Amino acid sequence: MKNNIATSVFNFLNSTINELGFILYDVEYEKKQNGMNLTLFIQSKSNQPISLKDCELVHHKVDGLLDELNPTKDQPYYLNVSSVGIDRPLKIDKDFQRCIGDKVEIKLFSALENKKDFIGKLVSFDENNLLIEFDDQTINIARKNIALCKLYVEF
Repeated sequence: MKNNIATSVFNFLNSTINELGFILYDVEYEKKQNGMNLTLFIQSKSNQPISLKDCELVHHKVDGLLDELNPTKDQPYYLNVSSVGIDRPLKIDKDFQRCIGDKVEIKLFSALENKKDFIGKLVSFDENNLLIEFDDQTINIARKNIALCKLYVEF
């Protein structure tokens, strides 16, 4: 049910948020300590940082629209609008394209070469695979085996 709510909200609000100059990156509907939370993750079309003012603008625009949609069938929830953040998961081709040449962190569903975790440079990708430079070798990782892929952030 939670996934259906997130998908329904994503499909319903995607064009509205796009018209505001943002990309609706993801929608989560999940229980947190304060109750059920519906969180919209946005990013700027121009790759500028998302400000608090941007989040407020989207929140005010979609709040009434969500009342009309009533995705939770009158069950209470908290609406949050957030930037996707630097460590957001890479999910779509545009994300992978943006990160070619960068280090990425990958967690797999099942082991490849006796490992489930990799950190390496993203060389290329297609609809089925990622090509990663890892420990002086290049490996091919099936996208369907990737549990999580995100930009590697070094501190």
